[in-house]
Amino acid sequence: MAVKTFAAIDVGSYELAMKIFEVSKVKGMKEIDHIRHSIDMGTESYATGKLSYQRVEELCRVLREFTDIMKAYQVSDYVAYGTSAIRETENTVILIDQIQQRTGLRIGILSNSEQRFLDYKSIALQGEGFQRIIENGTAIVDIGGGSIQVSLFDKDTLVSTQNMKLGVLRLRDHLTHLNASIRQYENLLNEMIDAQMAVYKKLYLRDREIRNIIVVDDYISMLLRKKSINNEMTGYGGAELFEKFREIYQTESISSLARRWNIAEEIMPLLYIALIMTKRIMETMGAELIWAPGVTLCDGIAYEYAEKNKIIVSTHDFEQDIIACAYNISKRYRGSRKRSETLEQIALTIFDSMKKIHGFGKREKLLLQLSTILHDCGKYISMTNLGECSYSIIMSTEIIGLSHIERQIVANVVKYNHMEFDYFEEMSRNGMIDKASYLKIAKLTAILRLANGLDRSHKQKFKYVKTALKDNQLVITVDTNEDITLEKGLFGERAMFFEEVYSVLPVIRQKRTI
Repeated sequence: MAVKTFAAIDVGSYELAMKIFEVSKVKGMKEIDHIRHSIDMGTESYATGKLSYQRVEELCRVLREFTDIMKAYQVSDYVAYGTSAIRETENTVILIDQIQQRTGLRIGILSNSEQRFLDYKSIALQGEGFQRIIENGTAIVDIGGGSIQVSLFDKDTLVSTQNMKLGVLRLRDHLTHLNASIRQYENLLNEMIDAQMAVYKKLYLRDREIRNIIVVDDYISMLLRKKSINNEMTGYGGAELFEKFREIYQTESISSLARRWNIAEEIMPLLYIALIMTKRIMETMGAELIWAPGVTLCDGIAYEYAEKNKIIVSTHDFEQDIIACAYNISKRYRGSRKRSETLEQIALTIFDSMKKIHGFGKREKLLLQLSTILHDCGKYISMTNLGECSYSIIMSTEIIGLSHIERQIVANVVKYNHMEFDYFEEMSRNGMIDKASYLKIAKLTAILRLANGLDRSHKQKFKYVKTALKDNQLVITVDTNEDITLEKGLFGERAMFFEEVYSVLPVIRQKRTI
C-alpha cells in the first residue's frame, strides 16, 4: 500500500478539530497536522435543543476551511463525527443535511458509548504506557462538554462504564445560572459532583482499589503535558500537583494565568472546573496518580480507520472488554454464569453451523454471545416479566464499544427469547428498528431460543453438543446419559420459529455414552 493521507474530524461541543495523518502499512500512522477552532455549540444545544443560525453559519464556514486544508494535503479519505452537541439537538437530521449541502462533508453521529470507545482506543494507541498502567486498578475519566464517562479496569480488562451528566460546559452553565463567583466554584462544584459520585462509589467501587486515573479531555491534558509546569514526568501528576494548580488559580488573575500557561483565556474557567472535578474524583476513589496521555477523539477515529484497513494490528483485545462488561452487568443483576456459559457454547455452535444460511460475520457472533450472557438479567426485577425487564436493563446500561443500534439488537434478542416475537411493523413502530437490524434480531433470536430449549431444565445436562447442516435439517447431536424428556418436549415450539426464520428444521438426537 502506498502512502495515503487521511483526515479525522471531530465536531465537538466546544471545539472543531481535524488531524491529518500519513497512512501506510509499512510505517503505520503518522500525524502531520492538527487544526483546531473553538466554537461553543454545547451551551446552546444543551440549553435549547438547537443551534442558532449564527452558530450554524460559523460551523459551516470552519468546515469549509477544513475541506480546503484537506485538498491542500491531497487527503484521499476522511471520517467526520459529531458528538453530544450535535447528538442532543432536536433537528439533528436537518442539521447534518445542511452541513453536507453547504460543505460537502458527511458527518456521522456517535452515540455516547461509541464516542467513549474511540477515546478509549486512542489511549490504547499509546502502547506499553497504556498496558503498564492498567495492570493495577485503573479508571479512565473521559471529560466532555456534556458529560463524563468513568470506566473501570480490573487488571487489564475493562469491566464497567458509567456516564454522568457532569460535563464542563453543563457545570459552567449551572454555575452561571447561580451567579456564582470564582471563590464559590469549588464548594458548589464539590456538592454537585459528590451527589453523583456517592452513588457511583456505592454501586461500583465497594470492592475495587483504584490507584491510577487516566484523564481524556481538552483541558487538564493540555496543562499536565506542558514541561514548564511539570518537569519530571510530562503528562503525569499527583494530588499535590492538583492542589497547587487550584491554589494558583484562586490567587492569580485569569488573564495572568492564561499568559503564564499559554492557554486561551476563554478556556480557563473550563480548565478550573475540570481541575476541581478531577481532584474530587481522585479523592473519592483514593487514587494516587493521574496520567493524561494527551489523546483526542481524532486519534481514536484514526485508530479505528487503521484497524479496519489492516494498517495496524491492535495489541489490546477490545472485544474481550465488551464481553467483560456484559459479564459484569450480568453479575450485578444476579445472572447465572454457569448457565450463560452453557447457553453460549450451544448458541455459538449453532451459529457456526448456520454460516452459509445466515451470512453473518464476527460482529453478529459477538452480539449473540452478549445475548447469551445477558439472557436472564431481567429476573432480578421480575420472574414473570423477564423479557421486558431484561430489555429495559440492557437499554439503560451502556456497554462501551457497542453502537446504540447494536445495543438495541442485543436487548431485543434477549427480550424475544422469553416472549412472543413481534413482526417488523410492530417492532419498527416501537423501537425505530430498520429492516436490516430486524432481520439480525430475528435470526439471532431463533438461535438463542433453540439453545435455550436445549437447556430448558437449567441443569446443563449435555457434555457435548454437535450440530451439522444436512439438506434442510439442522441435526443437533447431544452427548448425555440423562433423561432429556423435558428438553425434547419443549423443543418443538422453538424449532418451529427457527424453521420459520431459516427454512431449516432442527432435529435433536441423543447420543448415550456407555
